[in-house]
Amino acid sequence: MIVRQKMVTEAEIMCQQSIPMLDVKYHLRVAQEHAVKVDVVSPSSNVVPVFAHVRLETVSAETPCFESVVSCSEMIEDSVLESPATKFIPNVRSGCCMDIGPRGSMDDEHIRIDDLAGHLGFVFKQPIPSAFYAVFDGHGGPDAAAFVKNNAMRLFFEDADMLQSYDADAVSLKRLEDSHRRAFLGADLALADEQSVCSSCGTTALTALVLGRHLMVANAGDCRAVLCRRGLAVDMSQDHRPSYLPELRRVEELGGFIDDGYLNGYLSVTRALGDWDLKFPLGSASPLIAEPEVRVVALTEDDEFLIIGCDGIWDVMSSQEAVSLVRRGLRRHDDPQQCARELVKEALRLHTSDNLTGIVICLSPVQSIVESCPPQRRRFRSCSLSEEARNRLRNLLEGN
Repeated sequence: MIVRQKMVTEAEIMCQQSIPMLDVKYHLRVAQEHAVKVDVVSPSSNVVPVFAHVRLETVSAETPCFESVVSCSEMIEDSVLESPATKFIPNVRSGCCMDIGPRGSMDDEHIRIDDLAGHLGFVFKQPIPSAFYAVFDGHGGPDAAAFVKNNAMRLFFEDADMLQSYDADAVSLKRLEDSHRRAFLGADLALADEQSVCSSCGTTALTALVLGRHLMVANAGDCRAVLCRRGLAVDMSQDHRPSYLPELRRVEELGGFIDDGYLNGYLSVTRALGDWDLKFPLGSASPLIAEPEVRVVALTEDDEFLIIGCDGIWDVMSSQEAVSLVRRGLRRHDDPQQCARELVKEALRLHTSDNLTGIVICLSPVQSIVESCPPQRRRFRSCSLSEEARNRLRNLLEGN
């Protein structure tokens, strides 16, 4: 008999205030992914590598799609920096729920920090909201996900001065994006050196950073971030699976193959940290990569909340279904923690086959959600009666 571990919820941040320094031996090396050379050096260095391209995208209020992709040599779209969002400051609060599901072990990890500046121990020159969230879905065991979580703050926020001097301009956003990309690649290289994590162990990773009116999501793997914009689900990340055509083409161009939906017949994702037995030696382009896709949006008063979760949720639920469920919950009780529990409970009811982690991050007050979603008028479907049925009804009414 299989006994499922009790659902675990948390009312406090799942991240230690003091996280140990990354204790790995870095050496000068060149890692080439996407045929792009990236210089990786010691975490204490201030050298910032140059990446091949930058994805900076805006969300239209009318359509759930991303409208612009620019190279790093171009400026950020004006609509990201100059828009009605400049008047909007998100009110951030969150809740999280985890469950082992039908699996024999819990391989998911996560980070939830509603006050990033306070957590890092500094104060912004001009008060702005700052928050950081992450989910890690391990495979081949829990070690890779646990290692990345334990070292995430050191990797992502090594340069606290850069964060403290954030100015919501194109230069600051570009530096933040470079920093996030470097953190993903640095974690991947650290796993290659980490003796406690075997080479067949890996993890997907997704991070969400809120700074002022901007939201930045970085993803490598099949975790997902979904933004609710006035009731409409807007995907902030792309699932990196072999079924996604651009990933399939990239894998095949680099000598990989897909067998029954699995990369090289083994892995169900095309991007992940670790898994060094599936990656080519350092300096060689590999079908399995750790480079994240990064998306940035300027938040507006229409943006109600963000959901991030591991694939145990998205395997059985669409983005819109999850958004609708959470939105109904917020209108009922205005509790993101309870919404996260309801989201996980629904995935269990739908017979998910994986571990479950879901984080609900509120961005707007519940009053705006209620106002933008008026009660629906009940509609009845009309029907016609046959001649015989009409005669029987007439006789019944007349007492015959």
